Amino acid sequence: MGSFATREDLRAIEAEMPWEARELPRTIYRFLARTAASHGARPAITYQLMADPGSKAETLTWNALMGQVTQAANLLRSLGVGPTDCVAYVLPNSMETAVTLLGGAVAGIVTPINPLLEPEQIASILRETKAKVVVTLRAFPKTDVPQKVAEAVRHAPGVQTVLEVDLVRYLTFPKSLLVRLLRPKNPVAHHARVLNFSHAVAGQPADRLSFDDPAEDRVAAYFHTGGTTGMPKVAQHRVSGMVYNGWLGNRLLFRETDTVMCPLPLFHVFACHPILMSMIASGGHVVFPTPAGYRGAGVFDNLWKLIERWKCTYLIAVPTALSALMQRPINADVSTLRGAFSGSAALPVELYNRFEKATGVQIVEGYGLTEATCLVAVNPPDGTKKIGSVGLPFPYTEVRILRPVSGGDFHDCAVDEVGEICVSNPGVVVGGTYTEAERNKGLFAGKYLRTGDLGRLDADGYLFITGRAKDLIIRGGHNIDPALIEEAMMRHPAVAFAGAIGQPDKHAGELPCVYVELMKGATVTEAELADWAKAQISERAAVPKHIEILDELPKTAVGKVFKPDLRKRAIARVLSHDLAEAGFAVRVSEVVEDRKRGLVARLEKTGPVDAEAMSHLLGQYTLPCDMVD
Repeated sequence: MGSFATREDLRAIEAEMPWEARELPRTIYRFLARTAASHGARPAITYQLMADPGSKAETLTWNALMGQVTQAANLLRSLGVGPTDCVAYVLPNSMETAVTLLGGAVAGIVTPINPLLEPEQIASILRETKAKVVVTLRAFPKTDVPQKVAEAVRHAPGVQTVLEVDLVRYLTFPKSLLVRLLRPKNPVAHHARVLNFSHAVAGQPADRLSFDDPAEDRVAAYFHTGGTTGMPKVAQHRVSGMVYNGWLGNRLLFRETDTVMCPLPLFHVFACHPILMSMIASGGHVVFPTPAGYRGAGVFDNLWKLIERWKCTYLIAVPTALSALMQRPINADVSTLRGAFSGSAALPVELYNRFEKATGVQIVEGYGLTEATCLVAVNPPDGTKKIGSVGLPFPYTEVRILRPVSGGDFHDCAVDEVGEICVSNPGVVVGGTYTEAERNKGLFAGKYLRTGDLGRLDADGYLFITGRAKDLIIRGGHNIDPALIEEAMMRHPAVAFAGAIGQPDKHAGELPCVYVELMKGATVTEAELADWAKAQISERAAVPKHIEILDELPKTAVGKVFKPDLRKRAIARVLSHDLAEAGFAVRVSEVVEDRKRGLVARLEKTGPVDAEAMSHLLGQYTLPCDMVD
């Protein structure tokens, strides 16, 4: 319906009426039915298995998508999934993934699960959510997803049915024949029955639901958070929060004539709610290339051509993907692009500038989190974009910057004062964010969700994130629990203490790094510890890129490793290395804590410096730097 430029534009929308008074669909099925009634013949979703711009693709109109979602929901109900029961899917991107997401939310509670997780973690989520049905892949070359899910189901006795999606149907002859002949075996060693997804769905009516769809604001989705390491937490999403994300996309960002390129996975909240729900609300068109999205073979090399093929108006990305794209020539006509949206990690200034110079369009950076059913704030597409900020809170979203005071109360921080970012909006499930009740204790300040992120609000209402109260390492948008690294290192007989942090990186934002203190009298080399880490840490992304032995780790008064000092040390080391390697006569004199900006590197010249070239280098980091005299 349009865009916005200022905080006043957003306040005007709020002033129209209270959120509860808006006449919006109260169920996911009615949400989709309204779109099919208004935009039925228009394209809804396009999917292509291969990245080549001329390869086979499949497009569903809104009418066709409505029919397939109806069939999927009817099938799931016939398999015993009621409105409070869970259907999980462990799938790469495909048309069936989107259909399962929507059909699962119509029939019961849908639970997308990251297929990169290990069987133990998948099984943990299946048990936590009491999943009755799991949708996954049929055995297919170059993927171990079916095998991992089979093992997980073996440890999740509540799962009664496994539905298998066969990607062979997306292939053309002779590849389709070869895959059928060479298909790997997947011995079923669990108790659940196994059905073919397509065959089972085909037997269901597509023109009506076979069950009642009462207008209740129930929990319709579970999304796990905590990334690819540790046992993930499971957050609850209500219909109202999912519809809220879609309504925001329609009201502020997308139109029915938009085509959105989204190479993000459909187990991630960003792709599912801000994008897919926004397409439902607006009647727009979303394109999902390859099962693995940005990680798919040839996606980066072909993305500009794919944008040209589908005449995309928006690109959805994360900073690491944008960085990879900027290392490739723009070899296609991308003049249809009006903008790009970036989330999940901080965006370096240099990357923002390079993208705008290369494409002529600006990146719009925003902020959301799984615990709030995603959307919280965004830079105005048609207004001032403060680089380093995640923008203005959306309509009906209230952001407060709080700090705890004695007695369990909280104090509102002043303008530009750093505190914990706390959020209230229609996507926050007050008191019931997580399925595990114990995890909700201490999570709220009244009705405000404590995000665990540190930040500030400036005088214009723009939100800046300055750090994390939690110590998660964010590598290219993937969360890595430092405890996984620390526990692995401390299993080594020579290691007394370990402190894992994220060190700055130009491409991934952060990379895991660990500092260790040895047992008294013990000897071991850093190379030996690196070999130990590789053998002990099963999650490849969590293997530290730098290991350093210190005489003593910095500690708090109670003996905990003091990570701010380790972060300062890592920042100084990484920046000093890059500056020296680039030939700049500059050294990092110190890294200090700034009230507004978090950790800041102070630089000192040791000779003449090309200021523009140095700015270009430092602009590739999200880290603020100051030159001192």
